[in-house]
Amino acid sequence: MRNRYLAYFAVISVLSISCATAQKRVKSAVASKPAVEENSISEDDKNEFEYTFIEGLKQKMIGNQQAAISLFSKCLTINPNSSSAMFELAKIHSGNGDMTSSSLLLEKAIKIEPENKWYKVLLAQIYEQGKQFKLAAELYQQLYQLNPDNLEYLYMNAALLSSAKEYDQAIEVYNTLEKKVGINDQIAVEKEQIYQAAGKKKEALAELQKLIDFNPQEPRYYGLMADYYLSEKEEVNALKYYMKILEIDPNNGFVLFSLTSFYREKEDKEKAWEYARKAFENKTAEVDTKIQFYLMITAGPDKPFFTDDQISELVDILVKTNPDDFRVYTVYAEYLISKGKLVEAREQLRKVLETQKDNYMIWERMILISNDLLDFKSIYTDSEKALTLFPNQVTLYGLKAVACLQLEKYDEALEILKEGEPYLLDNKIMKIQFALYQAEAYYKLNRVEEAFKAFDEVITLDPENWMAMNNYAYYLSVRNENLAKAEELSSKAVRANPENSTYLDTYAWVLFMRKDYSLAKFYMETAMKNGGDKSGVITEHYGDILIMLGEKEKAIEEWKKALELGEGTKFLGEKIKQERYLDK
Repeated sequence: MRNRYLAYFAVISVLSISCATAQKRVKSAVASKPAVEENSISEDDKNEFEYTFIEGLKQKMIGNQQAAISLFSKCLTINPNSSSAMFELAKIHSGNGDMTSSSLLLEKAIKIEPENKWYKVLLAQIYEQGKQFKLAAELYQQLYQLNPDNLEYLYMNAALLSSAKEYDQAIEVYNTLEKKVGINDQIAVEKEQIYQAAGKKKEALAELQKLIDFNPQEPRYYGLMADYYLSEKEEVNALKYYMKILEIDPNNGFVLFSLTSFYREKEDKEKAWEYARKAFENKTAEVDTKIQFYLMITAGPDKPFFTDDQISELVDILVKTNPDDFRVYTVYAEYLISKGKLVEAREQLRKVLETQKDNYMIWERMILISNDLLDFKSIYTDSEKALTLFPNQVTLYGLKAVACLQLEKYDEALEILKEGEPYLLDNKIMKIQFALYQAEAYYKLNRVEEAFKAFDEVITLDPENWMAMNNYAYYLSVRNENLAKAEELSSKAVRANPENSTYLDTYAWVLFMRKDYSLAKFYMETAMKNGGDKSGVITEHYGDILIMLGEKEKAIEEWKKALELGEGTKFLGEKIKQERYLDK
């Protein structure tokens, strides 16, 4: 809750300064020709130095850092007192993360040229990164003394003194700054936080009160005061200042969210809902804030604070009040997904793509929903469209390949996988998937040798890829080839997934092909107990095993069940008619 209002409202600062700004303003300290001490080296050395230095700048500009380092180091060999060469080397080392070398070079450069501000700014930044805040603050103090009109240096001095926990000195500098620019909320808040850190609550409170006295009609100052009291667990005073904001600005969307959070923390569901609803209906509150709040209240606990109906109402309000913002439709889609309404969610994402077709994440999310829906025609068409926009996204190639396999477009599956291979790079997961899809396509095209080679590749890359092991074993068994290997592969998959009906069916079928009917029956019955009785294929296999064990009536009964379920072999009807096992 602390200083939430500082994030909610745009703080308009007279200073408009920050550490990032200071870093951006660091410019090169060197002119087109570096300064070389006239009396220290010969004329020839001066010429060589100048040539080498300029060449170093060229190499640095084109990104050849090692060459630049060598050239600037050579400059220091020619003239050991060249602060310009030291500075250029320091910048390179700093960019490479070698702060020790950089700071040593800069410290030496500053001794040679103590009034060069760029040397001190860069060294101050390096000290700050290394958490040497006091040393950094001293440099900004020196910079301010050299450039008294630059209040940015004074601000940085104060901020770094605060980071160094030199609170009294920091306050003193902020006071100096305040005298120069007048009352300013950024300075006041900085001082308030310092007083808080120093345990001076009275002084901290006075800083916020000063802002309110300066501009009694500014809502955010009351918000800062409310945040202060919340941090002190003084809820009554916090509420008083929140209500003061509503008095000044009844349509202030931000305070409505603040009051919602306030009452949520007090477990007052009725009041929290009242303000949450008002906040979402409020047109002055930014969509970003509404979305962030929605994500916060729907994340985490299994039992959210608001009811499902209330959350649904907030989403509806969000969409109705911001129909032109594509982000609300993504939020609505995620809400629908959470409720298992995948078709409706996909339609919301299609709406987003009407205006945001270049948003890859929306395409991927939508296609993955189609995958969950087993809508392979949509996967095929949508992935094809997406690939024209994002030809380097390897996931799209994989998704289209899956669709091709399911739609029996096996040659096209191999083509799309080949097109996607250059984008695999070091993505091991997708390499495994590609190899698995290739194996399936090859097998369906009766390119059996290539298929089994691809399955071997998958298992080599991923020794725990149970799906590959299961499918490989099944294909070996139905071909009555290398049944020992089939049994080894299938048994591994079953041991790792003892309740997977598909894997159990495969293992039982391998045992069937090895004529171990009794053991096959045991595993097939386990498969049936784990959902296999809903599969026509597994049920037919169960009947096949039973007929081999002489249980004719039970076998025919299972075959008839398989016929009703569908997906059985083309021999199923004849098996029932002839009352015997047929495989061709």
